Parts: sequence; C-alpha cells; structure tokens
Amino acid sequence: MTQLKLIVGLGNPGQQYAQTRHNAGFWFVEQIAKQFNIPLSAEKKFFGLTGRGRVYGHDVRLLLPETFMNKSGQSVVPMVNFFNLDNNQLLIAHDELDIPAGSIKLKTGGGHGGHNGLRDIVPHIGNDFHRLRVGIGHPGHKSKVSGHVLSKPTNDEQISIDKALECALDNLPLLLDGNIEKARANINGFKLPNA
Repeated sequence: MTQLKLIVGLGNPGQQYAQTRHNAGFWFVEQIAKQFNIPLSAEKKFFGLTGRGRVYGHDVRLLLPETFMNKSGQSVVPMVNFFNLDNNQLLIAHDELDIPAGSIKLKTGGGHGGHNGLRDIVPHIGNDFHRLRVGIGHPGHKSKVSGHVLSKPTNDEQISIDKALECALDNLPLLLDGNIEKARANINGFKLPNA
C-alpha cells in the first residue's frame, strides 16, 4: 500500500480569512501541526507554509499555500514535483459546498467540482489524488456562494465542522498507513451525534 507523504490544506492566507468557511482545509492541517508539534514556516520556493514531522510513526510533510485559493497550484504543484511525489501520496483537504456542515467525505479522483483551489491544481498534476472534503453547506443560490465561503460559520456549524474534522484526525493512522478504503468507510460513514 502506498503511504501518504504530503497533506495539503487549501484556504486563503491572512487573519481576515482565518475563520472563514473557505479555510476548512487549513483547519485540518493546522490541527495536525498542533497535535504533533510540527512547526509551519514560510518556504518561498513553495509559496506557502510548510512543515515536516513524524505523525503516527510516518514521515509527513504539511503544506498551507499562501497564494490565495484560486492560485493554489502555484504552491502545491512545485512541492509535488520537487519531492517527486505520486498523486496517491497526496491528500488535499478543502471546503466542500455540496455537503452539509458536519459531514466529511474522503474521495480519490474526480473533477474539481467548481472548487477554485482544485481547479488550479488538477491541470498540472492530474486528478487522481486523495481529497478530504470538509462540508460547509450551500447557501442555496450560486449568487450567494462567494459571500458564504468567505464568511464565518455559525456557532452550530463550527461545532459540527470541528466534530467532522475530529473524525478525519481519528482516521489519520489508517490514511498514513495507506489503508485508504478503511479510512474512507469510516470518514464517509461519519454522522454527527444526535443528527
């Protein structure tokens, strides 16, 4: 089984975006960094914050692009190429409009689904990498999407998203071991308590 080597969180840099729904991918990677004491520091050649550490016995690199969402490829692609990674060694965490807050899905391959971060990555490396899709819910009409993703979740939504991220973190050992199908079953089957 191929093991994950790089975990990327997609989002926008800067304090004004830190708590917004679009940064749900950042939250996942930041939690890994915090839990495993992996310092994240600016790396100019990858246009992002990067770190490397031991996570459940595995040598793992983390990346938070600082290019803004729609230019994520400028950060992710050079790092994938520099370390000569296969796509099955790559997990990208990102917010997902098409699933409700408190749901989380692990997917391998597929299109970009209109997600601007993925849209900027897929043409350069292909689409057969793993994605952790963190549900943020849809505002109901496409005209409201931009405001929705760039605003903070409600308190209830934030609690739900945090619980979903906990589920993903609980399944990190499986993901890192390359046991993707077992991790997928657990993550995709996640249900909020009392939901």
